[in-house]
Amino acid sequence: MNTNEQFVITINRELGSGGRTVGRILAERLGVPFYDKAVIKALQEKYNLTTTEIERLKGRKHGWWAEVERILKIDAGMSMEYYMPAKGDLPDLLTTDEMFATETNILNDLAAAKSCVVAGRSGFHVFRKHPNHLSILIQATMESRVERVARKQGMTPDEARKTIERVDKMRENYVKKYTGTSRYDTRNYQLVITADGKTEEQMAELIMQYIG
Repeated sequence: MNTNEQFVITINRELGSGGRTVGRILAERLGVPFYDKAVIKALQEKYNLTTTEIERLKGRKHGWWAEVERILKIDAGMSMEYYMPAKGDLPDLLTTDEMFATETNILNDLAAAKSCVVAGRSGFHVFRKHPNHLSILIQATMESRVERVARKQGMTPDEARKTIERVDKMRENYVKKYTGTSRYDTRNYQLVITADGKTEEQMAELIMQYIG
């Protein structure tokens, strides 16, 4: 990947690996926007977006992405929350083909506007043909993941483990349905990092060293 040209970095990560925080740190160090589920959801809700509505907005005389950037700057904190589905909440399993197509359109337009870091949303698949794309997977042992989720969410280890198992299944189903592959297939990535024994800053530094 060449940082002297427009690029996109995608980070797929296991819940409790710290991957989302790594993505934010990496984006800050590279001076580019960071996009995740919260940003995409906020844009969809703000504009009531569908693939048809996106095309209509693109047809306006003024650039609608300038307005999007303004919203992202105003609501910069909207993606700061540590995403944790509530009990019984299965948003990825309930994603429709139209919603996935809309997300893909949004991501492609965001990446076309400027270099960025994208966490999740099957970015490894969405940008698989991008000419300047680095795909990263961040994993961790279950023990490490349970400790981190329990600590951040005030859960018992048993609650944390059950949440992780539920989210793992949810995300794998989502990826398989919309990409035809597994998120655990390392052939989808150029770089795989094990988070155990590493801080988010250290993992971000490893990626910076890899980029060179």
